[in-house]
Amino acid sequence: MGSPPPLTGRRELLDLARTAPGVLLHGPEGIGRSTLLAALTADAPGTVLRCAPAEEDSPLPYAGLVDLFARVPGHCLESLAPVPRTALEAALLRGAAPSDDRDRLALRVAVLDTLRALASTGPVLLVVDDVQWLDEPTADLLAFAVRRLDGLGIRVLAAERVPEGEQPTHLRCCPPDTLELPVPPLTNEEVAHLLRTDLGTGLPSATVRAVQELAAGNPWYARELGRAAHKAHGLPGSAGAGAGAGARTGSHSYITPATPTTGPYGTDVPPRLRAHLLRRVRLLPDPARFALLVASAAARPGLTVLRAAGLSDPADDLAAAERLGVAAVDADGAVRFRHPLLRAAVYADAPGSDRRRAHALLAEAVTEPVERARHLAHARPYEDEATARTLMAAADTARREGAPDTGFELAALAVRRTPGDRPADRADRLLAAAEYGCDAGRIEEAGEAAGAVLTESDSAHRRVRARLILLRNAGQALEGAGDLIEEGLQDALGDPESEARLHHWAAVRGLLCGELEEADRHARQAAEAGDTETRVAALATLARVRSLAGEPLAADAALEAALALSGGTEGGPESWRLIRMRAILALDSDRVPEAHEQLTRLLAAVGELAGVEDVLATLVALTRVQVRAGHCREALLTADRCARPLAEAGVPAAPALYAAALAATVGGTAEGARHLAGQAVRASEADGDRLFLLRALAVLGQAELLGGDPRGAAAAVEALQRVRELGAAMSAADPPLLHWYADLAEALVVLGETDEAGAVVREARARVSAATPGSVLAALERAEGLREAGLGRAKEGAARLRAAVERLRRLPLPVELVRTLIALGAVERRSRRRSSARGVLVEALETATRIGAAPLACRAREELARVDTGERAGETGGPELTPTEARIAALVGGGATNREVAAELFISVKTVEGALSRVYRKIGVRSRTALAHAMAVTVLATGAAVNVGDDDQVQPPVQAMTVSQPGRVRFSRTPDTRR
Repeated sequence: MGSPPPLTGRRELLDLARTAPGVLLHGPEGIGRSTLLAALTADAPGTVLRCAPAEEDSPLPYAGLVDLFARVPGHCLESLAPVPRTALEAALLRGAAPSDDRDRLALRVAVLDTLRALASTGPVLLVVDDVQWLDEPTADLLAFAVRRLDGLGIRVLAAERVPEGEQPTHLRCCPPDTLELPVPPLTNEEVAHLLRTDLGTGLPSATVRAVQELAAGNPWYARELGRAAHKAHGLPGSAGAGAGAGARTGSHSYITPATPTTGPYGTDVPPRLRAHLLRRVRLLPDPARFALLVASAAARPGLTVLRAAGLSDPADDLAAAERLGVAAVDADGAVRFRHPLLRAAVYADAPGSDRRRAHALLAEAVTEPVERARHLAHARPYEDEATARTLMAAADTARREGAPDTGFELAALAVRRTPGDRPADRADRLLAAAEYGCDAGRIEEAGEAAGAVLTESDSAHRRVRARLILLRNAGQALEGAGDLIEEGLQDALGDPESEARLHHWAAVRGLLCGELEEADRHARQAAEAGDTETRVAALATLARVRSLAGEPLAADAALEAALALSGGTEGGPESWRLIRMRAILALDSDRVPEAHEQLTRLLAAVGELAGVEDVLATLVALTRVQVRAGHCREALLTADRCARPLAEAGVPAAPALYAAALAATVGGTAEGARHLAGQAVRASEADGDRLFLLRALAVLGQAELLGGDPRGAAAAVEALQRVRELGAAMSAADPPLLHWYADLAEALVVLGETDEAGAVVREARARVSAATPGSVLAALERAEGLREAGLGRAKEGAARLRAAVERLRRLPLPVELVRTLIALGAVERRSRRRSSARGVLVEALETATRIGAAPLACRAREELARVDTGERAGETGGPELTPTEARIAALVGGGATNREVAAELFISVKTVEGALSRVYRKIGVRSRTALAHAMAVTVLATGAAVNVGDDDQVQPPVQAMTVSQPGRVRFSRTPDTRR
């Protein structure tokens, strides 16, 4: 099998195996058992005795024992009693073989005593790979010994190959308490990662999907298939190269004929792997092999289909294959191969003439149009217009039935079968294949087909269609598509409907790139001259543009006009985008239950009929709704659904990453949210998508704020300042933007930048109107309350925060309520109103726990712990320092200059000066030296090290400091802290 594949996707299994006294890993060939054993033994302490028998070793008595005892020191054998030692030496071919029961018992005693002697000097690990090939005499010895190893510090790790779905049969070689662990197949995402790691480059997504399907999670199979595909495509990079070179290069060409042995399986099965899998199948008689071939070529193989294809007794023909474990016939007559790769290998191993004959027979036997067309294509692997027309008819049928992937594959086959003297038909079929590929999310293949038409066709109409497909194929990355649109408009002159479609794409590009005025103009042009479908899409885009521009009434009017054109909410696929838009507008207006109901119903209606883009957009919108509704656990699951198909295809998508980051801010961890939000920012920047860049930066700011510490607040300010600047450049004024302004003001308050925070709030307040949602007003009130408290006006700050809490109690926004309760609790605690602080923090914790908002629950617990710590310390006197003030006090007390403090905390020198004035006032000192003295008192209480400056000035009485939590400093009055 060659060198083992890289360890991928098995961390949990390894963690479980490391805790067990004995482990038996089992699974089919190539699943990765040996790789796991190697990982488990890599750093094992003590003595490791290992054997890995092969099939040809099993008839050799004591071959396994010889391997196991190869590393046993000689002195262990010399210490044995004479009779057992003689028996053991004989088994190890150092003397005569055991001849009777007494000698065999002596051998068992010798093995057991040797293991005990080794265990007396340190841990011992017995490793048996491929235990199914262990010779019987050695297996008997192990079975005897392992029952007597309890308490000796000897572990056994074994691996057994068992057929798919079956149980191990060699447990007798393992201790009684052995943990049986089936090695599961890799997920599709893990297979894609394995291919990138092993090859050092990316494969075309269509090839990756074919490998994923054929390998069915088996890492060895995936690796061999990937290497063969890599070689066939002539891609750069080499097997075994590092994982860093994972960029996609090259593309899957379906314009030229497929590899002869790929057939319906998408990728070739390399000869070496084929020979290994079929070494016994090749010995079957010709009728049995042909029956297997016909079964491998059929979409749904069964005895009925095989008989209809002309096989007289397929059950008898397949009996020998069933005995070999290659394929089996179910009670209902269905033929099932033991593994998908076996099926593909049988097909690939057959001569071309036999494959064509099998497909021709099946084309006559089946009646379903799509399957019949596919068989005809493979029975006639040459240019033939009749076959091409049959394939296109079947492709159209597949698309209408909600199977765009099948439609794409059939249209691609039709392109190959189209005669070279029919370029117009070939171009039309390429465009159809590209459109079906877009529906199926097959970005590379769709782009290749449309690009071929754009390059080769002399028809302006077809070039326009190709450009429209390429624009759709670009997803969010439309920033560089300006030339594509302009050139398309030139080709479309005189064709109002095509011009309208291109104007709509110009509107979408303007929306994504933040050019709202341009987007508005192009959307209106498209809505005036396009066909019904284009007008509906243009009005939906216009509604989004006007919502972003802060014109909710105009947005609603455009959306209602689009719904009327499309037949209302029951208008089918044409109304899906409009329903989604209506839900988003409802969400932005705090009508969260309404938005949730609309999107849930839409997702159920979309089902399997929509393309990847529609499903993804609906899931992203639903994630947003679930987050605001406080359905935090559900939001994590929905975000995972967003990312799954894209991860399997290896396609990064800013909207899916944004959804994952947003869900993590409420239901995951702060670290995970920051990581995902950073990825979403980078993906949006790469796409030139300013719309999702705004959202990704806002989520990054929220994630950084979760910790409540100055360093996180500084990172939040950096992200949210970009949101502010982008929003201003776009002239955007939609409700979410004002929410993010409030977050920016809150982050500035944490840093002590209260003046700048006030300016941000005033800027946001200037945009407030009668239509501004209550959640925006509550967010601004929260920011104002925190700013008042930061300025030392705790009473006024608490009043603003209570007003925000009361406003949020009337809205279905539990996450926002929890955030505001935590803020109020922190202000009340610092003002020594502990009873009030405890009440709101307990409510915050209970609500956060109920809705699954893990990061906020953690914040609430931390604040409650500080309340409890303060009560136990019996604190009295002035208010507590804020986190930023405490950090500044510690740095200044340690001798840092204001400039050094500003650099350390990523704030301005002016902010340091203002915060230091508040620190002096709260503590009751008038100089840096007095502050240093106060810090020295803290050092005596906590044992922390700090530099204290010298000053001859007489110091007034100060408050003694205690540290209750990291970064939280409290002061209480003492009679005198002067020396």
